[in-house]
Amino acid sequence: MLTLYSYPELFGLADNNGYGLKVYAFLKLSGVPFVHEHIFDASAAPRGQLPYIVDDGDTIGDSETIIAHAIAKYHLTIDAGLSPAQRRTHHFVTRMLDDLYWVMSYSRWKDERYYPAFRDGFIAQHQQIDAAGFEKAKAYNAQRYHYQGIGRYTPEQAYARGLADLQVLAEIVPANSFVDGERPTSCDAGIYGFIANIYYFPIPTPLKAFVDAHGNLVAHCERVHAMVSG
Repeated sequence: MLTLYSYPELFGLADNNGYGLKVYAFLKLSGVPFVHEHIFDASAAPRGQLPYIVDDGDTIGDSETIIAHAIAKYHLTIDAGLSPAQRRTHHFVTRMLDDLYWVMSYSRWKDERYYPAFRDGFIAQHQQIDAAGFEKAKAYNAQRYHYQGIGRYTPEQAYARGLADLQVLAEIVPANSFVDGERPTSCDAGIYGFIANIYYFPIPTPLKAFVDAHGNLVAHCERVHAMVSG
């Protein structure tokens, strides 16, 4: 059976990282049986990044590569009915979520207004991690943000990027259905992976304030969450 390795749960979500939750949601929506293993240390993962899967002895990293593998191997039809235009939109949304990831991560680890709430909430749920270990992770992430670029922004500049991404999502996500119609596709799994990691976190970042104020984003998140939970 396929095994998904990803970061731990937090605040009721199956993964506190947008990419891992995206793959989790995709597998659930597609009906692929899998075992979910939560890990903290990504050093043994392909390219040192989570999530990854092990499927019949094959180890595969990167969320998009995992999804492509599952579609091909298991003959999944979740995206089969998409038009070329819809597939282009999926591509654009996927790349935009890559940008949103950095702002979302920044809000947890870099912004001192919100870091303590994230740290305390995480340690409360995962007591094998102590404050010293969390501070090491914080310092590591500070280096990542610096070299990626987001760490050189002021908070206002960083959030402006994320809010612009969320505004686009607010304009394409329907209030009562899914991005491409009445049935969810991989695009909905991707959007859920990131929006849920903002919406369900009880940390009042500017990103959460935006999501909370847009009923269509909240409804979409809750709709997918109900489909993939349990």
